[in-house]
Amino acid sequence: MELKRSLIAILLVLCTTHRCSTQSTNLSRKSFPQGFVFGTASSSFQYEGAVKTDGRGLTVWDKFAHTFGKVVDFSNADVAVDQYHRFEEDIQLMVDMGMDAYRFSIAWSRIYPNGTGEINQAGIDHYNKLINALLAKGIEPYVTIYHWDLPQALEDKYNGWLDTQIINDFANYAETCFKAFGDRVKHWITFNEPHTFAIQGYDVGLQAPGRCSILLHLFCRAGNSATEPYIVAHNTLLAHAITSDIYRRKYKVIKTRKKKVSRLKNYCILYNRFMDPLFFGDYPNSMRTRVGDRLPKFSADEAALVKGSLDFVGINHYTTWYAKNNSTNIIDKLLHDTIADSGASTLRKFIIVLSLLNDFLIQANAIWIYIVPEGMRSLMNYVKEKYNNPPVVITENGMDDSNSPFTSIEDALKDDKRIRYHHDYLSNLSAAIQ
Repeated sequence: MELKRSLIAILLVLCTTHRCSTQSTNLSRKSFPQGFVFGTASSSFQYEGAVKTDGRGLTVWDKFAHTFGKVVDFSNADVAVDQYHRFEEDIQLMVDMGMDAYRFSIAWSRIYPNGTGEINQAGIDHYNKLINALLAKGIEPYVTIYHWDLPQALEDKYNGWLDTQIINDFANYAETCFKAFGDRVKHWITFNEPHTFAIQGYDVGLQAPGRCSILLHLFCRAGNSATEPYIVAHNTLLAHAITSDIYRRKYKVIKTRKKKVSRLKNYCILYNRFMDPLFFGDYPNSMRTRVGDRLPKFSADEAALVKGSLDFVGINHYTTWYAKNNSTNIIDKLLHDTIADSGASTLRKFIIVLSLLNDFLIQANAIWIYIVPEGMRSLMNYVKEKYNNPPVVITENGMDDSNSPFTSIEDALKDDKRIRYHHDYLSNLSAAIQ
């Protein structure tokens, strides 16, 4: 994790239509349809800091970041970029950059320090101030309800996302947010990257809460990599669906600043294991065949609730990878039934990258981010064709640089690589729309 005082991710709101054969070379706002929104994004744990301020409870990431050996450079998010205290100047930076929207996440443990129980009014007050400050500057808030920072109290009580109790506790927390902020917030995002926190947190153990069975007792103290990622993903889908149902039944018709109807904007990262249930009511057949009894099943009522429980498709897109058939499949054979299939895929990818490095592609700082702008256009076309042209939000896009203390401000401001990255990705996005 890299904690910098900068706004690095771009939020783009669009609906795909039909293809265009050329990319824009003179890119500007006019290259995009009327109503297209440019914005920036963050997450509470990575930005806010103030982890013991105004009644905030501990999260699984607080514990994880303070556990020896879990963070490479031994950093933590106790201060981060201190947005909790400095949000007004951050908002002014957004204004100076010409942003239309800001996507931020609410910290569950600021609203409910113990995950459930008594509401922490100081947390409500903080986000009210943040939302009001954004609107005063003409910036539309896009709110993510959950961005990985589960209250530690729920992890201690019943292992968090591994227990079905989390579904109701999350829905209660989400409804509290709807009540407190729904008169001004028109765009709600339920979960950020459920695939990532299921795999990284419960399969390979590289993120909070750090569960796995691959290197049990050497790296992870507990976990079952073959089953837990699927349980976590399943409970996340059900929590999303129930939250969406609550909003649509109880909060859809609300007077807002501009309209009488506020629609819940639900989010799911683009993976078929999440997308297919949301569009078709069940996991892909290929997944059921491969995973077998380890994959939980939806009841008829659950399938009906999950299907159609989103208003747009949210996509965090950074890079594109080459893939080829692995005829030997050695890693899968070695790890079968001891690791989730996606975890084996993740491990396989990193082995391939470390050995080959695809030298002909340009990389960002992170080893997994190759700069492949045409991947944006291919992805948009895939979503359009696979899922019948749904509305799409690019909730994250961007590239990272190394966080070197030896880089001068002058050199840091020579940002040609990032400028090219955004120009080329946006050009491909514009081509997909046209």
